[in-house]
Amino acid sequence: MAIEDEDIRDREVWTAVSRHWYSKASDKAPTTGRLYHHLAILARPNALQQLFYYAKSLCVPIPFASAKESIMTLFDPILGVGSYQQNRLVPVDLAFVKCQGILFSQKQPDNLRPVASEFLGLLKPHIGRIGKRWMEAGYYIAIANCCALLSYGKEENVIMRLIHNQGDEKQERSVGSGTDISKPSKDLEDALYLAMGTHEVVLHRRDDPHVLPYIHVVMVFMFYLVRLPDALHHVEPLFPWKLLSLFLNGLLETCDSYDRIRNDEFPRESNDPPRPVPEDFALKGLVFVDNYYPPDWFLNDKIDDDEKYFEMASMTDVRKERILWIGYRITQSRRGLTYDEDTNQFGVFPEYEKEIEEISKDADMMNISDTVNIESQTPSYTLVQEGAGDAMDVDEVSTGSTLAVNLLP
Repeated sequence: MAIEDEDIRDREVWTAVSRHWYSKASDKAPTTGRLYHHLAILARPNALQQLFYYAKSLCVPIPFASAKESIMTLFDPILGVGSYQQNRLVPVDLAFVKCQGILFSQKQPDNLRPVASEFLGLLKPHIGRIGKRWMEAGYYIAIANCCALLSYGKEENVIMRLIHNQGDEKQERSVGSGTDISKPSKDLEDALYLAMGTHEVVLHRRDDPHVLPYIHVVMVFMFYLVRLPDALHHVEPLFPWKLLSLFLNGLLETCDSYDRIRNDEFPRESNDPPRPVPEDFALKGLVFVDNYYPPDWFLNDKIDDDEKYFEMASMTDVRKERILWIGYRITQSRRGLTYDEDTNQFGVFPEYEKEIEEISKDADMMNISDTVNIESQTPSYTLVQEGAGDAMDVDEVSTGSTLAVNLLP
């Protein structure tokens, strides 16, 4: 792939071959970050997929340190540094990748919250506009946000230190060389602002099945943290527990068996071997997925690489049950969520109770943006790398307009 410069179609063939074998290797060694680093390179020009693979390469038990340099080839053009990467991003994706670039590089930190606000403002109409296509983007965004909360695996991140030192109370008390471990750093506060804001936007879409992969990833992350209370301490106060409880109660309306979600056993379908949903493969190997899946969950060798990310209609019900099951498990920890066995309804502890009027007000404000498709009035951006070939075709925004934009300050 690297030496094929004459024919773009031949290069794409070799790219596909390379991607196939690195995917095979990552299935065999899911905790090895180097493999995800190479998959990130092969993911060009899909910026969200690149971001996901680079982040994952740094947040697995065997991280690939060189990815810290490679990831900047994605971020620098968007942050206005160096030559442009060949990529064409709709404004909502551009804003999100820029947020992650600021969090990772700590460049332009004062821009983080304005750019995050721009992203959150564009997100809801964007999800509604692209529908099913946001299912894949949703779990990429969710995993990237989770990795940002871990400062992309940096040892100085308070949650990462607690993950590495769990079970070693003596080491945990001494970690940080005198630094107050209960106080989050500025980069964690900024990552929380982006992640929790994204959660709120997505959780308002209670009747939208296209947000379920995002919610599933977030629930897996929170399920891990409730078993690590000192780490949960940094996320719990800002997490939108009330919105989550309302979302879960909406899912309960279609629940056929309360016993299954209350069962200690991981909810499985009747088919054997198991059929993971697409985001299961994306989550596999990450540090915060430890002990979530059954040991045999990924042993189905009848699923080839192309089928792993194929969305099936039955997966909507699978996700609903899985999300409810995790929600019930969280209630057993007595953190954030509650569950009434008599009414079969989720709730929250008093300190996380949010006035319904305030939630409705938030929803009304967000619905205002639904009346105008922000993205349809915003041209997409084309980022051009010197010497690069023709840009890949992507869907036009409704105006059909495209700008070659100079992103330098």
